[in-house]
Parts: sequence; structure tokens; C-alpha cells
Amino acid sequence: MSVVGQQPPPFFKRGPAPLTRLAFFLALSLLLLVLDLRYHTLEWSRQAVAFVAYPLQRIAYLPVATADNAAQYFSSLAALQKENTVLLRRQLDTANQLLRQEHLELENQRLRALLDMKQRQTVPGRVAQILYSARDPFARRIILDNGSQQGIVAGQVVVDELGVIGQVTRVFPMLSEVTLITDKDQAVPVQILRNGLRTVIFGAGAGGLELHFLAANADIQVGDVLVTSGLDGVYLAGLPVAKVVRIDRDTPYTFARILCQPIAGVEDHDQVLVLGQGEALPPQPPEPQKTEKPAKGRKGRR
Repeated sequence: MSVVGQQPPPFFKRGPAPLTRLAFFLALSLLLLVLDLRYHTLEWSRQAVAFVAYPLQRIAYLPVATADNAAQYFSSLAALQKENTVLLRRQLDTANQLLRQEHLELENQRLRALLDMKQRQTVPGRVAQILYSARDPFARRIILDNGSQQGIVAGQVVVDELGVIGQVTRVFPMLSEVTLITDKDQAVPVQILRNGLRTVIFGAGAGGLELHFLAANADIQVGDVLVTSGLDGVYLAGLPVAKVVRIDRDTPYTFARILCQPIAGVEDHDQVLVLGQGEALPPQPPEPQKTEKPAKGRKGRR
């Protein structure tokens, strides 16, 4: 039993003192540093330590590498998606330009055809754009973007590069209304191109035309082309109007039922040509007045 202030005997003390061990390891470290610096004697030991520690370094660096790879993956994915969006937008823009180019080419072809027709006619014309159809579902009318401010007047004929489309029936300051030839209230004087037979064609609605008051034995055939006769003084003579597609000849009836199809794109196009006013028809010559001859009196007797 130990007494207070008395140290136990150094029974478990082994080896040199701590200060001696410190001095020894300091001297050994300095020696190794000098030898390695001078002669590179510890290079093999560093290589061995690096080889052994490499897997541990990779394992320790694995979370950081995984996080970096994930960040790179998502950033690359976002960049690819953005690039894909840009390329898709460019492709759509290119497709839109190609489609519009095709549309413009067709439009130029139609405009050239309209101008050719305009040059063939003896009256001036104005190219107009179709804005929309009339709101009345039972009428065949369209609205043009030209009105009285552009010199449009009621009664002018509207055509395309193929033939007659209709006639201007109402005029507003900036707009004008055109009644198509397929309207039931529209009538056009025509003649058969093959034989010159004159008649009147009426709109039948639903994009069709019909010839009225033509005898069942009239010289008309399926496929005959009808052109304007010009007898009314409104439509120029020779404008294509329709083609005969069906003839019903019933012997009990006096008149034949003749169905026709418009030659022009009545409900297809978006640009038309409004022809100017033609020359007015010359007035009919006055009927010669019958003058009464004076009655011859009887000769008196001499």
C-alpha cells in the first residue's frame, strides 16, 4: 500500500527514456531526408506506398467522381435538349420557308396567269385578295379586299386564270362583295363553243350550274364548253364559264335538265382578277317611222 507522496518502484518501465527516443527519431528523419534528397534512396518505398494506397484513394474519391459525372451528365443532357430544340425550331422554320416558297411559287404562277389573261382582255383589271366568304350559308358570295377607294364598282366581272368566277354585286369603301356564278340568284348569258348556240346558265348552289329553258332536242352534248356570249353588255364575250357534265332528256318534258361544272376555281383560289368596265353596247338604232303616203285623189273630169 502506497503512502501519499511516495512513488512506486519502476517495475514496468522498459526501454530508453522518451526524450532519448525523440532525439533518435529526429536524427533518423533528418538522415533519411538527407539521403533521399541526395541519393533518392526512398523512391522505391514511395512507389510501394503509392501502389498500396491507390485503391484506397480511388474508393475515397468515388463519391466526388460520381457527383461530377452526374453533374456532367445532366448538364450534357440539358445542352443536348437545348440543341435539339434549336435544331427542331430551325427545321420547322426551314420547313415553313419551304412550304411558303412552294406557296409563293404557285401564287406567282397564278399571278402570271392572271396577268396573261389581263393582257388578253381589252379592259383593265385589278388583282384582289379574297378575305373570307359571306356569312349567309345559303348564298355563294365572297368578300374582296378592294372597294370603291380602289376603283371597284358594282357590276364588274371577277375571273381567275381559267374563267369566270362571279360578279361584283355590292361595293364598300374598302371591301367589295362578289356573287359567285354558282349562286342561285346569278345568271350568265352563255353560248356553246362547239356550235354557237346561245342560252343562259344559272347557279344551282353547292358548286354547280344548270342550263334552263333549253329544249330537249337541243344540240348539246356532255363535255361541251360554255363561254360568255356578251349579249348582256356586262360579261366580255368568250370568257370560259362551265362544262356540261350531265344531260337528262325526258320526252314528257319540253326542256332538258342540263347540269354543268364551273371551269374556273370558283371556291378554290385566294386571288382573283377584277375586270374593268367594258365598252357600253351601242344603242339600238331607232325604228324607222312609217310615213303615211297622201291619198291620191281622183282625177277630175276635164
